This record gives sequence, structure tokens and C-alpha cells, in this order.
Amino acid sequence: MIARLLLILACLACGPALAQGFRAPADLVRASLVAEPSAVAGGTPFTLAVHMKLKRGWHVYWRNPGDSGLPPEVTWTLPAGFGTGAIRWPAPHRIPIATLMNYGYEDEVTLLVPVTPPPSLDPAEPVRIAGKLTYLVCETECVPGAADLALTLPVGKPTPDPANAALFTRARAALPVAPVWPMRLSREGDRIRLDFATSGLRADSIKSAAYFPYGETALDNAAEQTLSVDDQGLHLSLTRGDDKTFPLSLPGVLTVEEDTGNGVVRLAFAYGDEPAQVPSAAVAPPAAAGALPVPAADQPTLLAAIGLALLGGLILNLMPCVFPVLSIKVLGLVRQSGENRTRVRLHGLAYTAGVLASFLALAGLLIGLKGGGASLGWGFQLQSPPVVAGLAYLLVAVGLSLSGVFSLGGRFTGLGDGLARRAGLPGSFFTGVLATLVATPCTAPFMGAAVGFALTQGPAVALAVFAALGLGLSLPFLALTLWPGAVRVLPRPGAWMETLKQALAFPVYATAAWLIWVLAQQVDARGLFAALIGVVLVGFAAWAWERSRGATALGERIFQGLAGLAIIAVVTLGFGLSQQRAVPAAQAAAEGTEPYSQARLDTLRDARRPVFVNLTAAWCITCAVNETTSLSRPSVQAAMRAKGVTYLKGDWTNQNPEITRLLERHGRSGVPLYLLYTGGGDPTILPQILTEGTVLEALAAIPDRTAEAR
Repeated sequence: MIARLLLILACLACGPALAQGFRAPADLVRASLVAEPSAVAGGTPFTLAVHMKLKRGWHVYWRNPGDSGLPPEVTWTLPAGFGTGAIRWPAPHRIPIATLMNYGYEDEVTLLVPVTPPPSLDPAEPVRIAGKLTYLVCETECVPGAADLALTLPVGKPTPDPANAALFTRARAALPVAPVWPMRLSREGDRIRLDFATSGLRADSIKSAAYFPYGETALDNAAEQTLSVDDQGLHLSLTRGDDKTFPLSLPGVLTVEEDTGNGVVRLAFAYGDEPAQVPSAAVAPPAAAGALPVPAADQPTLLAAIGLALLGGLILNLMPCVFPVLSIKVLGLVRQSGENRTRVRLHGLAYTAGVLASFLALAGLLIGLKGGGASLGWGFQLQSPPVVAGLAYLLVAVGLSLSGVFSLGGRFTGLGDGLARRAGLPGSFFTGVLATLVATPCTAPFMGAAVGFALTQGPAVALAVFAALGLGLSLPFLALTLWPGAVRVLPRPGAWMETLKQALAFPVYATAAWLIWVLAQQVDARGLFAALIGVVLVGFAAWAWERSRGATALGERIFQGLAGLAIIAVVTLGFGLSQQRAVPAAQAAAEGTEPYSQARLDTLRDARRPVFVNLTAAWCITCAVNETTSLSRPSVQAAMRAKGVTYLKGDWTNQNPEITRLLERHGRSGVPLYLLYTGGGDPTILPQILTEGTVLEALAAIPDRTAEAR
């Protein structure tokens, strides 16, 4: 059993090695950094251009990549006092790949970035600007790539550089401009209808039109966008995406190809939250600094990351999702008081092997999928309803076994009886796997920075950090088994152990109930009913299995057959949950929060308004505790209102690429993440474990003038 499971885990772990072997060759993307002025003056904003030339047939992505992919990102290294604004994205094109529809650019693309220098600069010190460009370039397969960009500018009069004038002219011409055609959104059955009042537009002059939403789940990207033009204007009929709640607005970019008689021209208009580029502007206006990745100086070193991971893994043992499983293993050790020490050590090593193999497999799968362009992070498997349901069913079965409803004998003795037998080694290994699975909803202190660092490094470094995290999780139980005196000081075996074993079933049931609650956030009412029927079937399978013990030969076959049919039904129901996604409910206004979107955050930051961003998930226990003990407190809510803070809440219960990218920008791989923007510059990152005082202290640092300006 262990050998077969290890083989499967090893296959999963090979993903990062494959991803590492497909780094973008130099001829796929040629990237350069160009400045519009020939010199820089203190206090005078200027514009940079990140220019990317692509090999024919390959493409990179827009800010909303569509059905797959990742947009280019730049990590800036700037002199003191300099700040960068958000990237100004050219209007994208629809790029079909098989059954998918991507949004991006072919041949070449220029991304404009506004830069604001400090009020004064030393004329004797040239300004050096550097950036690390990361991107995903795709044909039919995708290859991650990176480029180191740098330039040096003298301090002087910021006159435009004639050598770069044509590049910036073309780049600005490709940006969406402020709309000249008013847009009206309405419902058309199950579809979205956009009407643009384009008086005087000839129907035969319009060759094509497309709408690109900023939200990544707003539309079914691959569905046809039906175009019609009449005397009233231009009309588009669109298919809604995963978010089945009918939107009140649909920020995005409209592109139209019009035949003017002198050739076809492409028009692009920005609607909604995205600040539109004014075509006549010679230099991009000042903007608040964009949300930047964690500076290199703040990133942990490899040794520090391993140390943080080890400490975070140790703390995971105290989390409510892990503690019941660990308690079961300690109860097994009590049974072994005075028994063969070698056998006790073997169980400790088997448990540790299960934890390490599971962590390395999860890490390998996560790194491999991210290398292929997926937007994922720590706990990604719990964004899948079948996985959440399967884990809940497994814990219900464990609880029923602890309660004495049924027993699977020596094959699963690591969960209960017969730990001293050699047959219990697979059980110890399996318990390590189970401990890892139930630990993934938790992000312990010190763990977030370590995992975030790991996912920005190569596979070897990342796997080393995840191995340290697994070692930390397994260390307490391993230490108990390796230290001979530890088992001897445990209480002597007795009848009390059966009572304790049955009592331990209830925290396991509570964990299963919590997972069903998480599932209720992910699936609709029919899906939740199917999941609850699955729980009943797990109980029926346990009862039928136990009834088969001691029955006649025919009775044994009948009851075991019934148990097998019930398990097949459970598996079928579990996989069917992926088709029963919940309709996202509108955020209650009473909560005083708005749903997070990058477009909304950019708009608030450009207006220099204070913003609190809470990235959370229903399956994140730490998040729920922080909500109850800190963020929902009347004093905190009153302080936010007094300071004029806009509260944006990003729900990562289901996969959301925009939230994943914000986490990555700040060196994190999972929730919770709390960001406080005070009206300008980079955000303050609050601790993962909040207190009421910590939040109030952070809010007190917001200048009063910010609240007044609002």
C-alpha cells in the first residue's frame, strides 16, 4: 500500500521538474525598458515603457487573461523616494486556443508605467531604474519567462527623447480612451445586453466589435459575442460567466473596428473603474504607487524561510483542524506504553513519511500547475467542492470508527485499535497524509512568508521549504516516538482509553461539520443536499460493513456489497458537486464592505483614498477567528467609518485569479492577508493573527486629512 501511494506521490512531484525544463527561450520574447524623457527632474512625473516583441504565433496576456494565462508583472527596484503607478494596458485582442478564449497581445506590446520622482534630486547622481519582468508566453503550450530590465537617466530638464517618441506615440494610440458612446447594461433572458448610443454610425461600416471585462469571471469568455448595429446604436449580447448574479455594472474595454473609407481603424473605449488614457496627453499624469511585490530586501533568505516553515509547521499542530488527528495518534502511543521501542519508532517514522510525502506531493502539484499558468496558492485543493466533500466524508468515517460503529481491522489500525501490530504502519502513514490534508485550511503564523517565498523560487528551493513545513508538522509526534522516556511518562493503558477514544470522535465530527459548512459556500442548494445525502451513505456503508462481520457467508457478501454500492454512490455524488457551483450572493450592504476587484482598488488608490483589503476564505479558520475577534468589533468598524476607509473583501473560497495575483504581489501563497492603504504609497501588511488593538493602532496611523478629503 505504501509503495503504491509513494509511486503516485512521486509522479505528482515531477511537475515542477518538467516546468523548470520549459523556461522561455530568448527568441520567444525580447523585452526592453525605455524612458520617454532623456533626463529626470525632481517632482516631474514621467513615463516608462516596457516593450515586448514576441515570436510570430506566440502571445502574452492582458490584465484579465481570459480563460487561461497570467498577465506580465514587473517588480521594480527604484531609488529612494520614487514611486510607480499602475500599468496602463493597451486594448487587447481575442485569441482563441482550442475551446478557450484568451485576451492578450501578439507580435508586440508596449506597457506604459507612470513614475513619480521625489521633489528634489541630486544633479550629480544619475537615476538608475531596474525591474524584473515576469510573464507567461503561449502558443498552444505555455512557457514562463523572465527578463531583467534596467536603464540609467541623468538628472536634468525632462525633455522628450526623440529616439523614443515614435514608440510612445504608438503605445498611447493603443490605449483605450474615455468613452464617447454612453453604455447601458440590461438583462436579455439569461444573457447580458450592452447598448452603446452611437448616433450617426453606419451599420455597414462596423466590421467587428468585442467587449473585454476587467473581472475574470464576469463573462463566458469563449462564448460568441453577438453584434448588431441599427439606428439606435451598437448592441452586444454576452454570455454570463461563473458569477451568475446579474451584474449592476460591467467595467471593461470596448473595441470596435470601423471602415472609414480610407481603411479600417480600431477604436477602444474604457468603461467603469479603469482610468482611461487621455490621448492628447504628452506625459501620463501622476498616479498613486501601484501595489508592488515585496521588495527583495524584505524577502527571507533560504535558511530563514526553512526556519519559518519549520516553526509554522510546529504551530499547525495546535490548529483546530489538525489537533484531533494528532490526539488520535497520541492515544495510540498510550496503548504502547512499555511495548517494543523499535516498533514505536517505526510508527513515528511512518507517520513522518506520510506527512513529508504529502507535503512534497502537494508542493510539486502546486508548483507544476503554477508553472503551466494556473493561478493557485496554498489550500488550492479546498477550492474544489469534490475535494472538500471527500475530506468531510473521510472524517465522518474516522469519527464513526472512533465511536465504535464499525472497525476496518488491521488495514486502518493507525486510526485506532491495534497500533502495536506491524499492520498498523500503513495506518500511521495514512494518518500523516490525513494530517496534511486537514492542515491545508490553516495558515499558521510564520508560515505565510515562507510558503510565499517558496513559490517564487525554483523547484529545488520550493520543495526544501515545503519539506521543512512538513517536518515541523510531524516533529511533535516523531519526538514522542524517538525519545524512549516520553512513552513511559504517558498514562498507563486502561479502560479509560476507550472512553477517551470515543470522546475524540466529537472534534472529528465537528471538523466534518465545518467542512460541510465550507461546502455550503461553494455549491447551490441541490449540491448541499447531495453532499448531506453522501454523509448518510457513509453512515450506511459503515453500518453495512460492520453487519457483515460475523454474518453467514451469504450475509457477509450481501452486506459488503451494500457497503460497496454506498461508497460508489458517495464517490459519484462527490464528483457531481463540481457541476453544482453556488450562485455568489451579493455582499450585504450592512456589512459595510465591497467585493474586492483590482479595478476597484486601482480607482480608490488613484483617488488617494484609504482602503482596507481583507483576503479571506470560508475554509480558512484563522480568517474566521480574526473576523470574530477583531474585524467585526464595533470599535474597529467605527474607526474605519471615522477615517473614511473603504473596506474591500476578497473571498478566495472558490478560485479567483485576481485575488491569487494580489497575494503573490505581497509574497503570500494563501489567506489571510490584510492590507491597509493609507492614501498613498505601498500598503501596510497587518499580522496574520489579528487583535482588536492591532487593527485600531493601524487605523490610527491614517492621516486625518485623508478622511477629510474623502
